[in-house]
Amino acid sequence: MKNIYSLKILIISILAIVLTACSGNTNQSTASVTVSQTGSSIIEDSSVAAVAQEIPEAVTSTITVDYDSDDLETTTSSSDFTTILLEDDTISFQGSGVMVDGSAVTITAAGDYILSGSLNDGQVIIDSLDAETVHLVLNGVQISSSTSSPIYVRNAEKTVITLADGTENEVTDGIDYVLEEGDEPNAAIFSKDDLTINGNGSLTVNANFNNGITSKDDLKIISGIFEITSVNDGLKGRDSITVKDGQIAINAGGDGMQSNNDVDADKGNIFIEGGTLDITAEKDGIQAENTLVISGGNLVITSGGGSTNGTHISQQFGDWDTRNQQTDTSSEVSAKGLKAGINVTITGGNLKIDSADDSIHSNDSLAIYGGEFLLSSGDDGIHSDSSLEINAGNLNITQSYEGIESAEIVLNGGIIHLVASDDGVNGSTGSGGDVMAGGGGRGGFETGDSSLVINGGYLSLDAGGDGIDVNGSIEMTDGVVLVNGPTNNGNGPLDFGTFNITGGYLVAVGSSGMSQAPSNSSTQYSVMYNFDSVQSAGTIVHIETQTGEEILTFVPTKEYQSVVVSSPELSNGSTYLIYTGGSSTGSIADGLYSDGNYNPGTQVDSFTISSITTTAGVAGGGFMGGPGGKPPRGP
Repeated sequence: MKNIYSLKILIISILAIVLTACSGNTNQSTASVTVSQTGSSIIEDSSVAAVAQEIPEAVTSTITVDYDSDDLETTTSSSDFTTILLEDDTISFQGSGVMVDGSAVTITAAGDYILSGSLNDGQVIIDSLDAETVHLVLNGVQISSSTSSPIYVRNAEKTVITLADGTENEVTDGIDYVLEEGDEPNAAIFSKDDLTINGNGSLTVNANFNNGITSKDDLKIISGIFEITSVNDGLKGRDSITVKDGQIAINAGGDGMQSNNDVDADKGNIFIEGGTLDITAEKDGIQAENTLVISGGNLVITSGGGSTNGTHISQQFGDWDTRNQQTDTSSEVSAKGLKAGINVTITGGNLKIDSADDSIHSNDSLAIYGGEFLLSSGDDGIHSDSSLEINAGNLNITQSYEGIESAEIVLNGGIIHLVASDDGVNGSTGSGGDVMAGGGGRGGFETGDSSLVINGGYLSLDAGGDGIDVNGSIEMTDGVVLVNGPTNNGNGPLDFGTFNITGGYLVAVGSSGMSQAPSNSSTQYSVMYNFDSVQSAGTIVHIETQTGEEILTFVPTKEYQSVVVSSPELSNGSTYLIYTGGSSTGSIADGLYSDGNYNPGTQVDSFTISSITTTAGVAGGGFMGGPGGKPPRGP
């Protein structure tokens, strides 16, 4: 049978989704996608994948980091430098601004200092009242302290540590500290004031007491090679952490990176502009009290032992009181990959995250404007309590309990592939009560206030629970959505209160017990066909016009009994033929065939479009006898 019409996805390629935000300079991500069709255009000039997106000025103004000239100063020698030589338990120096007391050396004034040698059970202290920067060059040092921070900035306007080119530097502390004030100092490198580290040498930090590197104000990593092992947090900047570049490896018993100022609304932020970060953390990989911004870099994060340590459970159909509920995590340690209390913004970079808890999490809002993502989660792949927006990027969620979750979700672009053991896309805040209160408005279930808007992009998902579950409304104006939904009749490929579709291309397959099709208030035609028996996984479903124009050739990944299709090619009064089995000569992407001819299997039925939403085959909707329809919950 000749393939006159087919949705063709010939090339879906992401080219250089990289954005680097430097002082006052933001580059937009760039991507290229080609979508080709023969016959009528199904998505003409639409945003099918990760196309370049204009980043709003309101966003760019929040992701710019300013650098002072001394942040970038890496000079390591000058006649003005004070030199300090460490010789096991002896300290000598040439120049001014230094005091020596046994195995402790104290820098008392602003200026440039170069430190070399080895100090066994001693300490370098910076205690300057000058209103200028202390610049300390580590020129191949090994410093250990059994009772305090090997490097301790007690007081300074700012301290800049430069790792001299080609040098190896190491600091090691003990398991017990003699604390000076309250719980301070409490890190192998501890600063009460702003701290910047730059240069092209290496720094090994062995933190046996608490944190690796801590600043009570702003912590900036400009460059360098870091290997940090800590019993608690690896990098901690109370007011902020900025990573401009460098190679950073962290193995932390707490958070990999943490900014925890919860008093000032404009602090508690983390900015990652570039570099390579390899983080293994028992708790959160990167945690910001306020805002987390990633605009570039290569990040590999494992938190909480990875996704195999996830705590979620999935309930099978029949147990309505416990279905979709989480285990009690109130006493559990947070082990998210990326986490922010207010906002997560990602505009570029390459992120590989394996997390026991959510891979990317915000307690309020989350926005993605580009980047490459490979996420494996023991809970949600991407979660935001209030709002979640995806504008561009290549997102691959290989394992999750729920793939994408928020009260308000907007998909404007991007290529998204996700696998979820429960719901693929879940319109919910994530609380158990909110999940159970929604239920998609079926059969006595009350609807909620969550929403999903699809204005473009490409979404392919495989879900063990509902494919798309929104306890409120769905609006779809453009894009491609492919849903491989559940096999049990307690869930459906689509679950919603209302679903208005005005454009784009939708395919949703799965069990028929709770199947739903888009609402009659839509302006684009849809059809739901429910078979009289379950079709085996891998069995082609094919829909075409009476004259052989192809509407759909699709291979579901799992067994199915319901198929929902919405396409601009469906027209009122037209009759369509539906087949199962057979083969196609076309290429296949995510189960969707294109650019080939369908060799017929078995014609199952025919149907005629008679309304905006047409139901054909066996009466759908399981319990209620119509599309959708969950039974009312019992007491």
